[in-house]
Amino acid sequence: MPEQPLTSRGAATYQRILDAATEEFAQHGIAGARVERIVTAARTNKAQLYAYFGDKERLFDAIFLSSLERITNVVPIDADDLADWAVRLYDEYLRRPDLIRLATWTRLERRPAGHLVETHQHYDDRKLTAIAEAQAAGRIRGGDPFDIMALVIAMSMAWSPVSNVYAASSQEPDDVHSRRRALLRECVRRATVPTDQDQPDR
Repeated sequence: MPEQPLTSRGAATYQRILDAATEEFAQHGIAGARVERIVTAARTNKAQLYAYFGDKERLFDAIFLSSLERITNVVPIDADDLADWAVRLYDEYLRRPDLIRLATWTRLERRPAGHLVETHQHYDDRKLTAIAEAQAAGRIRGGDPFDIMALVIAMSMAWSPVSNVYAASSQEPDDVHSRRRALLRECVRRATVPTDQDQPDR
């Protein structure tokens, strides 16, 4: 874990490092990021960065895990309305495109297959439990809860900053986003609606 600063001045420097590093890693990835650019943008020095975070790899770890926590906490799942969850994820990608770029660099440079992080249970278990409970109650279609979760997240990323088709921007007109939200909501609803096989026995 990073060494936490003890003074208000140290805390301010610590936050500037996090902010500068988030932008640097999101733009250049892990291998391409440069500590020199980070400390210049943060108005500090390498010694201070290393004192807080150890090295560049651990600095990325701190930022990336923080980004996962943000997504989990700011956009909590509602298994009774997965379509709304997908739309809220869409909006979060517009607000913080850097977060999804960090995840993409992790996939490209660290974990090309399997789960994105070893500690995925910490981020997934609550979502999977909520989906399983909704499935048991016949409110959403059956199947592996992880597959349902992965499908909805993938649909929410259709216009994300890492889309290989089209990356949305917060600068686009509101009616464009409204149109996409409506389409996303309807597609997720149709993809997750219970089938005849999912209905509880009468």
